[in-house]
Amino acid sequence: MSISYGRQRTVHDVSFALRPGTVTALIGPNGSGKSTLLRTIARLHQADAGSVTTSDGEDLTALSPKQFARRITLLAQSRPVPAGITVREVVEFGRHPHRSRWSGNDARGAAIVAHAMELTRTAELSDRPVSALSGGQLQRVWLASCLAQDTGILLLDEPTTYLDLRYQVEILDVVRDLAAHHGVTVGVVLHDLDQAAAIADHVVLLESGAIRAQGTPVDVMTAENLSSAYGVRVDVTVTGGTVHTRAIGRHNAVGHASEPVLQAS
Repeated sequence: MSISYGRQRTVHDVSFALRPGTVTALIGPNGSGKSTLLRTIARLHQADAGSVTTSDGEDLTALSPKQFARRITLLAQSRPVPAGITVREVVEFGRHPHRSRWSGNDARGAAIVAHAMELTRTAELSDRPVSALSGGQLQRVWLASCLAQDTGILLLDEPTTYLDLRYQVEILDVVRDLAAHHGVTVGVVLHDLDQAAAIADHVVLLESGAIRAQGTPVDVMTAENLSSAYGVRVDVTVTGGTVHTRAIGRHNAVGHASEPVLQAS
């Protein structure tokens, strides 16, 4: 898959897969193409070349908007805060793709909304206006709305940005649980490298719009790869199979690059 904004090519011949029941983290410096890739998979931006297909070869770009919304949902970096509506109403909006066109019937809707709010611990906020929520609470409500959409593929663009540590941990715990215990396919853009290493089964490291490396966190998040991509010296330690990183100064480096429920290429 290749993607441009205007005349500028921002993503070059990228190919990677999102697999069922796993978390794939897209990492890399600002401008490396992480959010652009997610937005293109979600059909918010059109690729110059390439496709987004399921493992059985279905082209997701050929689906109607409603069909597509039953397959993939995206939690974007920011959403407008709707005035005058409650948390439950926001979460219920996620059921829109599943409602009958003429009658609005949605037999499973109430149960799915309740489950989404339970998973995100937003049930106790049900009757509160969304305008009265903290940033962390609001992010959990938006995540509940995405879960109520009941798709098999969940895309998250920097879901922990602007949240304090407690809410970051809560959001990432929910995401990890969705993949491990509910079989959801998750693709997530993260800036925090240690968060990516902790939550991801598969990591895609982007550098200047191309994939430098992809694979397990231990294989991808090496000092050489991270130092090259970020342009600073990054020290990496691995403890108990978990990667820990520390940026310690300017560094010029050189480098290298690496299938599916979802294939973007």
